[in-house]
Amino acid sequence: MGLMLGSRPPHKAGIGGNVGVPTRWVSFLCIASFCLGVLVINRLWNFPDSFNTDKDVISVGNHLYRDIHPLIPCGKKATFQAGDILSQVSQTHDVIMTLDKSISSLEMQLAGARAAKAENEEKSGNERSSDRPKAFFVMGIITAFSSRKRRDSIRENWMPQGEDLKKLEKEKGIIIRFVIGHSASPGGVLDRAIDAEDAQHKDFLRLNHVEGYHELSSKTQIYFSSAAAKWDADFYIKVDDDVHVNLGMVGSLLARHRSKPRVYIGCMKSGPVLAQKGVKYHEPEYWKFGEEGNKYFRHATGQIYAISKDLATYISVNRHVLHRYANEDVSLGSWFIGLDVEHIDDRSLCCGTPPDCEWKAQAGNPCAASFDWSCSGICKSAERMEEVHQRCGEGDGAIWHTSF
Repeated sequence: MGLMLGSRPPHKAGIGGNVGVPTRWVSFLCIASFCLGVLVINRLWNFPDSFNTDKDVISVGNHLYRDIHPLIPCGKKATFQAGDILSQVSQTHDVIMTLDKSISSLEMQLAGARAAKAENEEKSGNERSSDRPKAFFVMGIITAFSSRKRRDSIRENWMPQGEDLKKLEKEKGIIIRFVIGHSASPGGVLDRAIDAEDAQHKDFLRLNHVEGYHELSSKTQIYFSSAAAKWDADFYIKVDDDVHVNLGMVGSLLARHRSKPRVYIGCMKSGPVLAQKGVKYHEPEYWKFGEEGNKYFRHATGQIYAISKDLATYISVNRHVLHRYANEDVSLGSWFIGLDVEHIDDRSLCCGTPPDCEWKAQAGNPCAASFDWSCSGICKSAERMEEVHQRCGEGDGAIWHTSF
């Protein structure tokens, strides 16, 4: 029979119809989600071989995956609308992005763990190494390319030379070196001049450091790290090349604190934080120290100070994360804030030049170190070092007759 007038053909379900999505679509979505998950997990498992040893990090990744992956329950049949399908696709995309961020985070944690492990192994290796000579103290005299006359004035007065320098190391355990890095153009005229001077005197410690006035904090940090790696000493000293030192008095001073694990010895001060640009010792990060007009925390003045072995090791291990301020003495003091460190304020390390140090020497109490505060060292030290040594020195034989 033909169709009756006005009748309609049977209704067919369209995509926009309000009916359930066939079960095969649900199955397809489950399989697609599973495949995406497998690809992401494979990325987790395909890290370098060393990742297999970091079980804790892998455990975190697996736990994170289990928490955020199962968004679509494959065990139950459900009816979805077309909008629900798009929503589930969007959620799956979000899951993938979240996992990607989590993987990046795990990679960073793993890198940090590897770095810490390497540093611990390096430290343990240094402690076991028989190549690191034992010493009482290492004295690093911070110097510059232009300071040849200053170095010669020190060699001619209070620093032993040649065989006496070797004897000092062997008999007293005292290591003294001029500390310098290299120029911005390694191998140039400046570097060759230092090489020649070192060949003559054999009294330099060369650093992997580019010389520059504004790099003193970095130079100090590298010096302590390098000295701690080269010598196993009870103390490490930093001194400027325009300071007069009585080695016997320095040794006696340090010997009194030899049994203490973490000591920081110097003339302690807490000067003003200079916020004004263009002035000497300007601190660009002045805002970190509070309101304008505040003072620094207590720290040793930069002309000369000493730290014990544990503190030098601390600097060496943490050198990559220790912040450096504009002034190196402030930087060093900041590295010990928050640590269990004994600050020892010893004013014999900052006597004035004659007549101050002379009066004390005549009274039988020579100073350990002398300089002029107005010049942050001995004014015109190359010309005046001999005078200061003659009037304030402990006597050339004192270091050999002093027992530590």
